[in-house]
Amino acid sequence: MGKLLHTGVLALGAFAVGVLVAGCGAADDGSTTEPMVANQVKASPTSPTPSTSSSPPTSPAARAEVRLGKTKIGEVLVGEEDHTLYLFEKDKDGKSSCSGPCAQAWPPYVTEGKPKAGKGVKEKLLGTTKRDDGTTQVTYNRHPLYYFIKDTMAGETNGQDIEGFGADWYAVDADGKKAHD
Repeated sequence: MGKLLHTGVLALGAFAVGVLVAGCGAADDGSTTEPMVANQVKASPTSPTPSTSSSPPTSPAARAEVRLGKTKIGEVLVGEEDHTLYLFEKDKDGKSSCSGPCAQAWPPYVTEGKPKAGKGVKEKLLGTTKRDDGTTQVTYNRHPLYYFIKDTMAGETNGQDIEGFGADWYAVDADGKKAHD
């Protein structure tokens, strides 16, 4: 009887795991049941290049530094831990249009002080803007700068030339314009 009970518990456990895994797939309407953040951006064909693995920083830097970093698409702006920085084409007049779930997928590059121009960056193009939540976001050529949550390694450009939250996203070149693949 004990062996039968043990086998039943194992079968029930396997069934529960199967239900859990199936719940992470597609819903009846064809959409996935992943969090909204993941559904707002399409997959990008770029792949990791450099080696450091970490999530994009989300807390304010005491004095944010922006510099050029090498990526698969060329030299683009990078922030802390050499994570690629992006512009959002929906932003207008130097103000961010990305908050809530958008800012979860595309964390703003925030600072507590004046940003610092690192290697290859034009200091005169650096600036800041106040966000609706009161934090100070780094700008470059009047574009608020963001990380991408799916860039988990230094130098990745998984957010390059994709649409999400109502507009396109691009890595930023040294002139403050969208980088081209």
